[in-house]
Amino acid sequence: MAQMLTPHMLKVENRLFAGTGGVSSENQYCGFIPGFLDRETGAVYCSCWADGRPAPFHALDGLPNHLIRERDPGGHITAIKPGVIAGFIRQGHFYTREQAARCLD
Repeated sequence: MAQMLTPHMLKVENRLFAGTGGVSSENQYCGFIPGFLDRETGAVYCSCWADGRPAPFHALDGLPNHLIRERDPGGHITAIKPGVIAGFIRQGHFYTREQAARCLD
């Protein structure tokens, strides 16, 4: 079963992909924007703040309610449904972190 994406998991992924181009700060200059892919439906979502403004990195608070599985007492998202992954969007296409990193090799 797929693991739920959490803020902690995003930090782990950022550490794993640091220096490879698989993180927002290393690939924005090539037109990549942070986003999420729901592998179950194929839907892609841009990373946004809770108010809908684009976020410069992977932020969970702007995801639609149907993806949310857990919130903290302050209302911030702490987990989203299994099968949703963090990656990037460029020219209308979704790239996994690995794919984005390969584009920058």
